[in-house]
Amino acid sequence: MITDSQIKYESFLIPINDILNSGWIADLFPKEDVEAMIGNLRNEAKGNGCADNQDALKEYFLQSMKQKMKLILCFSPVGDNFRIKARKFPGLINATSIDWFHPWPKDALIDVANRFLTDIEFPQSDLLEKISLNMAEVHTSIDEANIQFLK
Repeated sequence: MITDSQIKYESFLIPINDILNSGWIADLFPKEDVEAMIGNLRNEAKGNGCADNQDALKEYFLQSMKQKMKLILCFSPVGDNFRIKARKFPGLINATSIDWFHPWPKDALIDVANRFLTDIEFPQSDLLEKISLNMAEVHTSIDEANIQFLK
C-alpha cells in the first residue's frame, strides 16, 4: 500500500507505473536471478499447458505475478497533483480500478462541471447551468444505483 504522501519524488512513480502496465520492473533483478525464478516455475508452467521455451515461460511468470500481486495506491483526487501524475504516468489510470471512498457533494459536482464547461459557448445562457446540474445528477444517480446493486 502506497499513499501519495509517501511519493517524495516523482521518480518513485516510474517503477510503480511499470508494475501497473506490465507487471515487471526492468533491471530489478540480475539476469541470473530472473532465469532461476523462471526455471523454478518450469514444472508448474508445463502442468498448465505452457510451452517449454524461454519466451513462453517468461510470459507465464509475468502472468503469474500479475495475478498474485496486489498494489494499493491511496491518492487524493483533490487539486491538480493527481491529474498531473496521471498524465505523466498513465498506468495510474489505465491499469487500475479506482474506488472513491466518499461520495462527492452535489455542490462540488456542479462546481466541477461548471469549471469544465465555462470555455464552451452555449446558444442560451441558462444552458450551462442546466448541463452542470444534469452532470451532477448523473453522478449522484450512479451512487444510488451502486447502493441498489450492492443490495
